[in-house]
Amino acid sequence: MSARGGGAPTRVVSTVGPVLIIGSGLLGASLGLALRAGGVRVYLEDASPTSLSLASDVGAGVAFSDVIDEAGVAYADAGTDAPGYEAPSVVVVATPPDVADRVIVDSLLRFPGAIVTDVASVKDAVVADVLATLEERGLEDATCRYVGSHPMAGRERSGAGAADADLFYGRPWVIVAHETTWPRALLAARALATDVGAVPLEMNAGTHDHAVALVSHVPQLVSSMLAARLVDAPAQALGLAGQGLRDTARIAASDPRLWTAILAGNAGPVASILRELRADLDDLLHHLDAAAELGPLRGGSVGAINRVMTAGNQGVARIPGKHGGAPSRYREVEVLIPDEPGALGRLFSELGEASINIEDLVLEHSAGAQAGVARVMIDPVVADRCAAGLQERGWRLITH
Repeated sequence: MSARGGGAPTRVVSTVGPVLIIGSGLLGASLGLALRAGGVRVYLEDASPTSLSLASDVGAGVAFSDVIDEAGVAYADAGTDAPGYEAPSVVVVATPPDVADRVIVDSLLRFPGAIVTDVASVKDAVVADVLATLEERGLEDATCRYVGSHPMAGRERSGAGAADADLFYGRPWVIVAHETTWPRALLAARALATDVGAVPLEMNAGTHDHAVALVSHVPQLVSSMLAARLVDAPAQALGLAGQGLRDTARIAASDPRLWTAILAGNAGPVASILRELRADLDDLLHHLDAAAELGPLRGGSVGAINRVMTAGNQGVARIPGKHGGAPSRYREVEVLIPDEPGALGRLFSELGEASINIEDLVLEHSAGAQAGVARVMIDPVVADRCAAGLQERGWRLITH
């Protein structure tokens, strides 16, 4: 096996190719890039010729149709052996969830020697539809080669143009087996996740769907509904927007078509959590309306607001740290960054020279402003030394 461009692989992997990735969007193309960096041969397939060409051009793999054409293999018989053709050992379905079940079933039939998995963010409906379809066709024996999965990775930008070989690094990759899944299929899915730097976790479909509704699907809806309030907002209000609004509205820029399929496919768990959210919102509104009528600080508004804020603090404190570890406590150092070339790079270099690791970074800067603010999260043990060192080097710190 050889890596992209014919050089040596940049990481050691256990996945044995070829791997066929059906769907060349962000996840599919990123997976292709990561596997090729390990020397795995990757085929790509997509209903959109433009998307397929873009994924091929960025180096995510080679078009599967080109491979079988060159080998002289009839497309309908692509699962057979032929000189110059090597059938996929693993097929990854990276299509939207509303069509994933049909593509999975088709892949199981086309490639009888392959393990088939998918990366759809909805699992209960997809797994149930795959198993039901195979049973209706009398093809239950094929179910053993299918195992569902879902990498918890993504970004606001979609498509192969936004692909990143490190997209999955350090991220959870949920593996959803069913009753007849082969152990070999489960191991193949775990190897795939590990090979691209993800952390494999096993869950059943129902548990997965409720979990992602809570940590991904409902936050997407809340962010979108918040950002929708800005459509008719006056310009002077938008001119006051700070980092808080940008943080909470960031994911509202996500692809509406993709998220429509995801949310509709996980309607039950999403609706359940939205009802809980509505109950909290109704309670808060009741007390705020009372305060608006009776006067500030009246009508129980203080207690209602405090309950919301305190519960939020408690929830944030439970969010795991890096790689799923225990929640981390970091100190924040705010540094004024001049709006000039190389300023941010100089800050990074000087922190690196002082052996200070940046755990997280938020950059606040408005167009045309003479300076911005870098909020650097670091280990509290070195925070005081870091602040003193930066001041000695001429950096201005913001203190509260």
